[in-house]
Amino acid sequence: MERVETLKKNSDFRRVYSKGVSFVNPALVTYVFKNRAGNCRLENCRLGITTSKKIGNAVKRNRSRRVIRAAYRAISNEITAKGCSIVFVARGKTASMKSTDVEVVMRQHLKKAGLIGENQN
Repeated sequence: MERVETLKKNSDFRRVYSKGVSFVNPALVTYVFKNRAGNCRLENCRLGITTSKKIGNAVKRNRSRRVIRAAYRAISNEITAKGCSIVFVARGKTASMKSTDVEVVMRQHLKKAGLIGENQN
């Protein structure tokens, strides 16, 4: 299993929020920022996950993160873009959903962003 590069700095998250494109669904919000190719030495996309206290207690927040990570792992090999930053924001419904349901929503958002080709499922 290949390790996923993650966003760690607050400045990276803020850059994606302010300059990226967002896609909204009751289960998930997706922010995508395509880094400039000249500056970017990354081969893969970097992933960030945000869960606020609005979601619920720590158990629900951790479950939301696990579900999002599992859904991302399932579709990460389909992502064709290089060097982009993706932030997924969990919403209230995320904790009660299965990873396959979140995967469908995630795939729709990434297709709209142009990170996944149209010919793939």
